[in-house]
Amino acid sequence: MSLNISFESDISLEEDSSYDSSVISQEEIAESDAELAQQRDLDTQVLDEALDAINPDVSEADHLNTDNQVSLDDMLEAVAENENTTENEKTLEIENSNVPLADEAKVTFSRDDWKIMLVNKQHPFPEDYSFPLGTISGSMRCDERIIQPLLDMMKAARQDGVSLIICSPYRDRDRQTMLFNNKIDRYMEAGMSYMDAYNLASQAVTVPGSSEHQVGLAIDIITDGYSSLDEGFGNTAAGKWLKENSYKYGFILRYPAGKEEITSIEFEPWHFRYVGVDAATIMAQNDMCLEEFWNTYVE
Repeated sequence: MSLNISFESDISLEEDSSYDSSVISQEEIAESDAELAQQRDLDTQVLDEALDAINPDVSEADHLNTDNQVSLDDMLEAVAENENTTENEKTLEIENSNVPLADEAKVTFSRDDWKIMLVNKQHPFPEDYSFPLGTISGSMRCDERIIQPLLDMMKAARQDGVSLIICSPYRDRDRQTMLFNNKIDRYMEAGMSYMDAYNLASQAVTVPGSSEHQVGLAIDIITDGYSSLDEGFGNTAAGKWLKENSYKYGFILRYPAGKEEITSIEFEPWHFRYVGVDAATIMAQNDMCLEEFWNTYVE
C-alpha cells in the first residue's frame, strides 16, 4: 500500500564549475538547514494526516450520528405508545435471566432460519429479502421480531447497573452506500488507489448489500459516559456485560477480536447481531463467530 509520500527534500545544490564549496558562508548553511527543517515538518504533517485517514480502528461508526440514541426508557415509552399500555404495565418486573448453555445434540439449525441468516461479503442477502420492520423509538427501526429480546437485554443490564444505549440499528441501502463511499473517498484523499481504498474500506464498512444493518438484525450499542464506537467500548462496563451476557438474549458479538481473518471485519465490540438464544449460546460456549457456526452446525 503506497501513500505516495516522500521524505526526500526537493532542495539541491546545482553543479556549477565556478562554485567553490569551501567558501559556503554560515548564513547559507543556516538558510539551507532552515529550508530542510521546514520541508521535513511539512512531510511529517502530510504523513500524520494520511495515517489518521487510514486508521484501521476507525470503522463505519465514525460517520454515524451518535446524537440519535435510544435508551431503555425511550424504548419503554415507545412500547407503551405502540401497545397503548398503562404506566404500570410499562414497568414490568425484571426477571433474572439465567439461560443454560444449549445442548448441542438436541439442536438443529436450518439455513432458511431468518435468525441465523449469514450475511457477509461472500453471502450478500437476496435482493428480494423482506422482513417486518418495527420501530424501536422515534426514527430508529429494526426487524420487529428482535425488539422484545433487545428490550429484555437492556432491562437485565439496567438491573445489573449497566446502561445500554442504541445508536445505530437498521439502515437502508442508500445510507449504507453513503457510508461505504465516504470511507473510500477518505482513503483516496490520503493517496491510495481506488482498489486499495475499496479493499481497506471493506474491512471497516460493510459493502452495501452485505450489511446486517440492512436486514434489521444488527444493533450498535454505546453507554453513558462512552459514546465512541471504537475498541475502547469493549473495556467499559457495558462492553464487558454484553460480552458475558448478550447470548442469553439471543445476541452475539458479531465481529470478535482474533476472528478478523474469518469475518473480514475489524474487531467491533459495539456491534451485536441477533441470532436467537440457541445459536448464540452454542457460539458463546465454543468461542465461535457466525461463520464458524455455519460451517459446523448449519446444513
